[in-house]
Amino acid sequence: MQYKEDGDTYIIYVEQNEAIMKTLTSFCKEKTIDNAQLSGIGAIKDIEVGAYDLENQEYITQNFTDIWELTSFQGNVLLKDGEPFIHAHITISDHQLQCKGGHLFEAKVAAVGEFILHKINSDGRRDYDSNIGLACMSFNV
Repeated sequence: MQYKEDGDTYIIYVEQNEAIMKTLTSFCKEKTIDNAQLSGIGAIKDIEVGAYDLENQEYITQNFTDIWELTSFQGNVLLKDGEPFIHAHITISDHQLQCKGGHLFEAKVAAVGEFILHKINSDGRRDYDSNIGLACMSFNV
């Protein structure tokens, strides 16, 4: 991973074969980033994405091992159990330009991984919501 800092904004290059979520989470821990907005593009592989089934309160997941274009990565960082937690959704495109998307659990960079992280000064965090079955945004301190 390489990065360049400009105030509260970081340009982050996740390198080939690095795990995206693991690398970005480690970066947030290292830089003490508790709240942020993330976006990115690139080419990725070994992708695990999901869609949340609210009725059963569980994710339905699918894996893609081939190389896909990462056409959009949108996410945020909030503290969950005292640690930076990245919640991200992606859209990916295959070589026939067919798209898929969902909640990103993990993926590895196949060629390039280019991300922008903008630190947000907030006390936001994630607290478990039993009605939804997930740790959701919370600003009620």
